[in-house]
Amino acid sequence: MNKLNSILNNLEEQIQFSDSTNPAISSVSVGWHIDHSCLVIIKIAETIQKADPLKYKPTFSFMKQLVFLLGKFPRGKAKAPTVVMPVDSLNSEQLLLQIQKARTAVNELTSSSKNQFFSHPIFGQLNVAETQRFFCIHTKHHLSIIQDILK
Repeated sequence: MNKLNSILNNLEEQIQFSDSTNPAISSVSVGWHIDHSCLVIIKIAETIQKADPLKYKPTFSFMKQLVFLLGKFPRGKAKAPTVVMPVDSLNSEQLLLQIQKARTAVNELTSSSKNQFFSHPIFGQLNVAETQRFFCIHTKHHLSIIQDILK
């Protein structure tokens, strides 16, 4: 949990560059990557809060094992679901609010049953601990893109 909060702090530090773009790296701005990362945390945490832990069925996914082992995603290989795609460009204040909502969502996961879950289209069902790991990997992935945009 502390690691994820540290990553969110790093994400927050990038808000000052939210309007920055580099089409050679990404077709969207730094602000988009910040907002998307927060939306993923917020929406998935909401899903987990509603999940019935008795319906959790751990499944093996080679891709999940590989990504979790390496701690990174390959770039440009997946398309985010519409629900976590930012629709509007947010200003700095709005991005800060998104990060605060993401922090709240992360903290609320501590009250979840360990087997509450969400279903990832590639990785299968992820329980709370796996989801926290997913959040770290996913957010670091977008921080890496942000750093490349800013180079």
